[in-house]
Formats: sequence, structure tokens, C-alpha cells
Amino acid sequence: MRIAVDAMGGDYAPQEIVAGALLARAQLGVEIVLVGDAQAVARELRKLNAAQLVEIIDAPEQVRMDEEPTAVRRKRKSSIVITMDLVKQGKADAAVAAGNTGAAMAAALLQIGRLGGIDRPAIGALLPTLKLGKRVLLLDAGANTDCRARFLEQFALMGALYSRYALGVERPQVGLLNIGEERGKGNETVAEAYELIHKNPNIPFAGNCEGRDVMTGQFDVVVCDGFVGNILLKFAEGVGLVALQILKEELPRGFTGKIGTAVMQDNLRQVKQRMDYAAYGGGLLLGINGVCIIAHGSSKAEGILSAIRLAKEAVDNRVLERILQQSGSN
Repeated sequence: MRIAVDAMGGDYAPQEIVAGALLARAQLGVEIVLVGDAQAVARELRKLNAAQLVEIIDAPEQVRMDEEPTAVRRKRKSSIVITMDLVKQGKADAAVAAGNTGAAMAAALLQIGRLGGIDRPAIGALLPTLKLGKRVLLLDAGANTDCRARFLEQFALMGALYSRYALGVERPQVGLLNIGEERGKGNETVAEAYELIHKNPNIPFAGNCEGRDVMTGQFDVVVCDGFVGNILLKFAEGVGLVALQILKEELPRGFTGKIGTAVMQDNLRQVKQRMDYAAYGGGLLLGINGVCIIAHGSSKAEGILSAIRLAKEAVDNRVLERILQQSGSN
């Protein structure tokens, strides 16, 4: 499997991107193509004694975090555009990019295009739940701030298929994020979406999902528009950081706290791992005619490794083909 990685996207590019790509090459057995400033990328590879292990494709331009997504139209030689173009040309099986989410989505639409039967692509982000080993797929996590009811229905279908075939959930429970459990709750768009999803035989719909239930493990897929989804995602990340900091500050207090903390080091590492959003690798851009993972802009090496793992899982499980089969029949 050959995966193209935008080496210039994110807060810690190219150092952490290159390091994460090398971890993926070693642990997952995938071939990596790094796209970016060739000299900068080569320099990082030399630091890690890996100059001959990874192919580099030069990209003289990059789209910064503060630029508008439309920058991809004038920056045709940017790393994000070239990364997506490799998938379009069949020279890579998947693309991974951290950094400017809007630019990544725009480049994917421009270079790769949408799947037939899908009006809008959505970012599917994985979050931890109270149930050990279980993740919940939240979509849309930021691609579409304004949605029509049929978009939410399509998100529900894509999420169910991804959860089933890539995450191994036999019958995913799909919930529609709302202000109450009862049918008819919410604004006009959400109420209409409820009826569309409820009537779709290809979606295992479990009803409305309130905000407090998103991470309980009750639902496998939670659907909402990108405005709400992005706020919810970042709020969850913030809560995780606060909880970890509180544990770090409060557990060692006093003599017994210091002893207890020393004894529980392995348990605390497990707590951190379960709550660390970077470990979930960002989100799959569902609805694009190719596999594209948008990683967190703050991703370090482990986060990039996780993002590449998500890409590999999506390719291995033929998620695109399955979404196309179902969406084309509706």
C-alpha cells in the first residue's frame, strides 16, 4: 500500500510528520511518499538516518493555517494539492494531511472529486467512550457548517458503513445529535433529517442522541452538522486535557498521594492513552472519491502514525466501494 503524506501541514511540520511517517512505515508495512519542500524533508530524514527509505516529491508551495481554503486554486504546486493529486492519478492509495482543514477538503474536492450519490463530504472523527476499546464516530466534524436534512441522512449512511466495515461494528447504532431524545425535537432541519434517516432501510437508526450521551458508548455513530460537530469535537478535546491536568496536579498531593501515584504509573499511562485525542488520528473525509485522512493540526509523530493507520484500514476494508454501492442505490 502506498500512502501520500503532506509533510508541510500542521503545527510541527515537517519534523513530526516525517517521524510519524517513518513509524508507520516500520509498524504498518506501508510505503510512504512525503510531499513538501524537498530540502527540508530530506534534512529531517537524514537526522533520523532514513534518507534512502522514503520517496520525496517536491512541492515548492504550501497553504498556511491562516489562509482561506480557496488558496488551493492559485497554489497548484502546494504540498496539499500535490498530495491529493497523487491519489487522483492512482499513484497513491490514500492521502494524509494535517494542518488547514478547509484547504485539505478543498484540495480533495478539486483534485479527487465527490463520490456519486453524495452531495457533501463529511469529516468523520473518532472519539473515546466509557466502554473500553470502543470508539464513537462523529460526523460531520467540521466540513459543512450549514447542512440540509438530506446531507445529514447521507452522513448517517456513510458513518454506518464506515463503522461496520472499517471499525468492525456488526450493526452500528446511529444517533442524530439533538437537544432531546423525543421524536420531533430540534430545529426544522434536524427534525426533517430524523424522518429521512428513520425511513432509510440501510441505516440502523437508534434515534436522537443528546450531548451527554455522545461518549457513553450507547451510540457507534453520531450525526450532526459541521458547525456543531467541530465545536463538540474541540470541547471534548479540551475536557480531556483539563481532566489529565487535574489528575496530574491532584493525585500526587500529600505523602499517600505520592506513594499512590508511583504505584499507579501504568494505570495513569492507560488513562492518558484513552483520553488522548491525538491517538485517534484525526478524521476520514467521507464522500470523496478516494481515501483522505485529515489529521489534527497539532499532531505529533504518534498522531501521524494513527492517521496513516486509519488510512490503511479504510483501504483494506474497501470503505469507498461500499459507500458507493449503497449511496448509488438510494
